[in-house]
Amino acid sequence: MTKVVVVAWGHPNITARHRTTLEITKEGNLTPRGDCIIGIKASMGASELPQEIKGALRSGSKARVILYLPDYDVREEVVGFGSPSMTFQHPTDIVIRRSQYVCGRTVLIKANKAAADLSRETVYLLRDPSTELHFILEILS
Repeated sequence: MTKVVVVAWGHPNITARHRTTLEITKEGNLTPRGDCIIGIKASMGASELPQEIKGALRSGSKARVILYLPDYDVREEVVGFGSPSMTFQHPTDIVIRRSQYVCGRTVLIKANKAAADLSRETVYLLRDPSTELHFILEILS
């Protein structure tokens, strides 16, 4: 199974209220307007994903993202799909979308969850800057 682990961190302004997207970013700060962002200070952006992952997603593969908080043994799962339109050009952001919209930040479309669908327990834990988030992207088919 092809997979990559991106490590990100919590922030007090994480609300995870966005109904159509979910995002992690390499940026070090978050304003209250960033209601789709669930992790900051990510270890990589879309442009830095391994070529093997990008190639599989460009072929339209089904993929799973496991959102794992190792300090709490909390885990959530999101499933979505790649697209031939994906460019993976964004240097700081990784975005999952419920829609089929694709831009340089998009890594999954037609996802079964967005930020607002995460459990409120997970969101509460992600409001702590010391909470470590493992964003584990796995190609399924």
